[in-house]
Amino acid sequence: MLALSVSGHAVAHDEPPRQEPLATVRVAFDRNGITDIRSEGVADLATGRTVTADDPARVASISKLVVSIGAMRLVEAGKLDLDADVSDLLGYRLRNPAFPDVPITLRLLLSHRSSLTDTIDYVLPLDADMGAILADPRAWDADHAPGSYYRYTNFNTPVVAAVMERATGERFDLLMQRLVLEPLGLEGCYNWAACTPAFAGRAMVLYRERQPTKDDNHGTMPDCPVTPATDGSCDLSVWQPGRNGAIFAPQGGLRISAKGLATIGRMLLNNGKLDKVRLLRPASVRELLKPEWRSDGSNGETEKGFLCRYGLASQTLATHEQGCHDDPFGDGRPRVGHAGDAYGLKSGLWIDSQFGTGVAYIATDVLDADTGLHSAFTRVEEELATGTR
Repeated sequence: MLALSVSGHAVAHDEPPRQEPLATVRVAFDRNGITDIRSEGVADLATGRTVTADDPARVASISKLVVSIGAMRLVEAGKLDLDADVSDLLGYRLRNPAFPDVPITLRLLLSHRSSLTDTIDYVLPLDADMGAILADPRAWDADHAPGSYYRYTNFNTPVVAAVMERATGERFDLLMQRLVLEPLGLEGCYNWAACTPAFAGRAMVLYRERQPTKDDNHGTMPDCPVTPATDGSCDLSVWQPGRNGAIFAPQGGLRISAKGLATIGRMLLNNGKLDKVRLLRPASVRELLKPEWRSDGSNGETEKGFLCRYGLASQTLATHEQGCHDDPFGDGRPRVGHAGDAYGLKSGLWIDSQFGTGVAYIATDVLDADTGLHSAFTRVEEELATGTR
């Protein structure tokens, strides 16, 4: 399973055969509010329910950007330090065995420069001991020291979640409610435990070739709102702070609507403030969005030109560098946000700080064969980004 990866994209020079997604939602916004909403298709094939911009979806890697917002709130509160060794909070020594003297920091984890890899499974059962799993040398890049190389790695974000839990003593999904979702007036959750059955019942079912892949909830809460334990049980009382940061899928498990994503985009456009709520200081927003890494052709993996600039769980588009094809808008403007790709879903949240505009979109049942016409994104993503569908 490739939960939040961006691999498999390719740039098309000849127009590929048309592929229609099952459902699409697009919400355009500016600093003051929503400016346009478009939704089309079916949220649930079993019932024929029409999709709306209020329906929650598992938005894949956009989840990482929202985690970073929560982490920056803890940095502002003095609970976390972007450049401190996270081992001090985790309670065990987190090191790449090939580079045992190089500390792993929150900044390196958020910017995918920690030297962790996804060569072992990061979707862990409820009762997993993540520290023991991270001690496996196979989890690490033996050729590149932390800080020296960029590799998009989902496993970074469960480590961040564990650090956040240890810093606060709070369960990650509830912590994200307190830090981000509730202050912005948003309904949403990482995995389903913190959401209501009614919200889970409105989920956009994810499909691949019209077969359900995720969130086929049959109108209610799933039997187990997280990945079950190794014996199949689903008792959340086994949770311990920082023992298993993967329980609530911080790397991709945020369920939120396209309207909700637009609200987060508006907060970022307004330098950390939404209406009367100050969520982050302007300096924290700048820190979060500025690129920590830029491809020079040899210092990281671009996923066929899809990723060429990356910040603290934020992606910057339209990199003018050879081999970069990271501009679904096709106009060369440097928008910031994050893409999502999992279980047949494609999603995006992008803001243009200079023009004060942004867009959030979600599409289901989109295959990587639907290659883009001018970028490493799919054609569906290009059309949703530009509003041409």
